[in-house]
Amino acid sequence: MEILHPQCAGLDVHKDTVVACVRLVVRAKVEQHVETFGTATSDLLALSDWLSQHGCTHVAMEATGVYWKPVWHILEDSFELILANAMHIRNVPGRKTDVNDATWIADLLAHGLIRGSFVPEAPIQELRTLTRTRKQLVRERVQHTQRIQKTLEDANLKISTHISDLLGKSGRAILEALVAGETDPEKLVELTRGRLKANRQVLLKALGGRVTKHHRFLLGLHLDQIRALDASIKAVEKEAGSVLEPFRDAADLLMTMPGVSETAANVIVAEIGVDMSRFPTAGHLISWAGLCPRSDESAGKRRSTRIRKGAQWLKTTLVQAAWAAARTKGSYLQAQFLRLKSRRGPKKAIIAVAASMLTAAYFMLRDGVIYSDLGADHFAKADKAKTVARLVRKLQTMGCEVEIKAA
Repeated sequence: MEILHPQCAGLDVHKDTVVACVRLVVRAKVEQHVETFGTATSDLLALSDWLSQHGCTHVAMEATGVYWKPVWHILEDSFELILANAMHIRNVPGRKTDVNDATWIADLLAHGLIRGSFVPEAPIQELRTLTRTRKQLVRERVQHTQRIQKTLEDANLKISTHISDLLGKSGRAILEALVAGETDPEKLVELTRGRLKANRQVLLKALGGRVTKHHRFLLGLHLDQIRALDASIKAVEKEAGSVLEPFRDAADLLMTMPGVSETAANVIVAEIGVDMSRFPTAGHLISWAGLCPRSDESAGKRRSTRIRKGAQWLKTTLVQAAWAAARTKGSYLQAQFLRLKSRRGPKKAIIAVAASMLTAAYFMLRDGVIYSDLGADHFAKADKAKTVARLVRKLQTMGCEVEIKAA
């Protein structure tokens, strides 16, 4: 097999150690040098010097949690780095040691058998960290909201049944009054504002529960946590806004697409970057995001078309945006969703819409253009003959005789 990189190295990265194997081709013979380094900054600088002394040009490592990131930051200015998916470079079973892993990675790299993972530039990595942190904080806020609902049910207060937003103005006012010791339903109802799902008599009945000191303590605890999380979310959003400033134009382009909010646009930019040259085609980006059916065929039978796990931060955001786009009247995305929903079900239909949105984002970022909708009648225009035949069959199944004449 042809050797593409005669002077390369493989790294087996762990939390406290990095096992490095340098693979050199000298006079048609392969030499391997193995050394173990710590993960402190001084140790990683020593690793960089050691690799340079052996004349390494390419270095490969596994994507092991977050432990690869400090190694990457130290070495990225001196070597051509390749980050490998651990699932793609598994060693032969029964030969699992740190030294063997590093040697195996070096051998694969030398023959060009490692497909590098997508690692964006430093500003995009910072934005990605902020958007992911925001999402985690929002999830924690939802968890505390659910715990408040659980506490209210234990106290037999049916607030969440009649107030859609438990942490809105009316809901929060009632919760704070309960924490302060107020239990009179008449006074609690007076705290509500705006239109609610239930009338006054229904609310009086729902608020006639049994609130104890234990319930008030838990409600106050969760409300304090939610206030702290709200402040943290605002701080993260402010910091993300400043980091996003160089990529503001790209985010504004994405927001012209139906269903894409400012938050969704920020996440898309943070996850895929703005340089689409990293992905040869839109299909490569769709595959990387895990939004296309898998290829799993054996003996002429197709066994599974489930999408793979991966790119969870991007995929979940795109699916949420796809649901919003599917409700945008008169749009191509809504037409696509309704067309596929009748045949494949809502789940597969929404994944297809998410894939279409990511395809559009690819060309929008690559060419620097705004979103251009194909229209709700795109599929009808695309193939009129098929549409006519389908409608005729549908009428025939309903017992009608159809005669077609040209207009």
